Amino acid sequence: MTDAHRRKLPIGIQTFSDIREGDYYYVDKTPHIERLVNQNKYYFLSRPRRFGKSLLLDTLRCLFEGRQSLFEGLYIHDKWDWQQRYPVIRISFANGVIQDRSELDRRIHYQLTKNSERLGLPATSYPDIPDAFAELIEVARREYHQPVVILIDEYDKPILDNILVPERARELREGLKNLYSVIKDADPHLHFVLLTGVSKFSKVSLFSGLNNLNDITLDAPFSTICGYTDEDVDTVFAPELPGLDRGAIRQWYNGYRWGGSEVASVYNPFDVLLLFQKRAFAPYWFESATPTFLVELLKERGVYTPALTAWLSRPALLSRFDVDDISTDAMLFQTGYLTLKGIREEVPYRPLYQLGLPNQEVEISLNEALLPILGVSHAVFDELAIRLPRLLKTADMKGLETHFKALYAGLPHDWYRNNPIAQYEGHYASVFYSHFAALGLDVAVEDASHRGKVDMSVDFGGHIYLFEFKVVEQLPEGKALAQIKHKGYADKHRASGKPIHLIGVEFSSSQRQIVAFEMETLV
Repeated sequence: MTDAHRRKLPIGIQTFSDIREGDYYYVDKTPHIERLVNQNKYYFLSRPRRFGKSLLLDTLRCLFEGRQSLFEGLYIHDKWDWQQRYPVIRISFANGVIQDRSELDRRIHYQLTKNSERLGLPATSYPDIPDAFAELIEVARREYHQPVVILIDEYDKPILDNILVPERARELREGLKNLYSVIKDADPHLHFVLLTGVSKFSKVSLFSGLNNLNDITLDAPFSTICGYTDEDVDTVFAPELPGLDRGAIRQWYNGYRWGGSEVASVYNPFDVLLLFQKRAFAPYWFESATPTFLVELLKERGVYTPALTAWLSRPALLSRFDVDDISTDAMLFQTGYLTLKGIREEVPYRPLYQLGLPNQEVEISLNEALLPILGVSHAVFDELAIRLPRLLKTADMKGLETHFKALYAGLPHDWYRNNPIAQYEGHYASVFYSHFAALGLDVAVEDASHRGKVDMSVDFGGHIYLFEFKVVEQLPEGKALAQIKHKGYADKHRASGKPIHLIGVEFSSSQRQIVAFEMETLV
């Protein structure tokens, strides 16, 4: 039911009691929580940053502590035994950057001490972390006469913050393993365990035998346990919608999916809340802290940027993430820059995951961030942002030819020697696609028709542009434009009534330059 009462926006608030007692908007996640706590004992959940993981854990803490009044009016209120109260150990690595093992050990000891104080238990007498953690669990069980709940937030952040320094990352991984390994042997004393983070590290490397963790990251019943659905936006946040383009909200911020095509997609809460506060569309989530290691690793691996729009991956690759073995698929998926679009089974019981960019915010921002590794500086892009839309709106074909030739001529010569992506023919198409996508234009890669797929189409300013790219040895061959015409790529667009511009672009691999830019317009 829509609530017409305008409330406060819970921007950055991760404390459940503050939201419930402070007249803030709250999206009821307790249907998911009720299912979670009644199905299993050990859980793991991966979601990108700023997706509400901390709030989820704090909600669970309040539930297990029996804070009944906070849940009045929520789904779970009449389905929970409020007489049962459990001791909760809450550990978080969300704040700050830990840079060495000694700092990590101090942080862990501090948190164990704070948990002891909050539970009214004596401070541990053990200097060793595994012994101190084990003692805390056992004493809490004995004093409260109830098994213990363990909630760990951002379990992987110390490693991720140092992933570009493998030696340090491995050292911190061992320190965390020292902590998490306690959970396995503490089983008789535990009621519920949930670890959350951005990445899914190997159980062997980090959990030391804790292989009964139920990973619910891609489980359909929990696909919307974090984030806002379309229904949430239309009901809970209905008072905030007037004056904003609802379709644009969906295009800019919706699209994250954890599960098959049958599950609902979600919005990142951080984006939605800042949009409602500032009343302007902007890449709020992307600008809040894009990880440096993401761009650096994509640079090292020579990413073909058009592939970001339609990426196929095996499920195993999405889970392969460790200090010495980070798959590109896992990195892009787990950090939220690619999301699940669908599942294909070309071989029975051997699914392939179809990944793609979740929404316009990510497509624009990620491509802009990747332009420098393609050889296009921010200064050059600033000029493009002014020039290119004007050329497209006026269908200035000669101007477009001059624009693209100047763009490629401006790529630094040394860049080709020092950047591994230069080894790929797809570099030319990457520059082409990414500088269009970074402007927020309506770009389709490998736009399919009944005769095949044109390399790229752009629908902007009342015009449709169809691009075909070819790499030639040295001299122009005229094959790019000929293919567009021969294959009839324009046929599917004729009903639009817009002028259709066919553009064949040929790049010389030896000259590293455009040697043919042929055009034809269909009216």
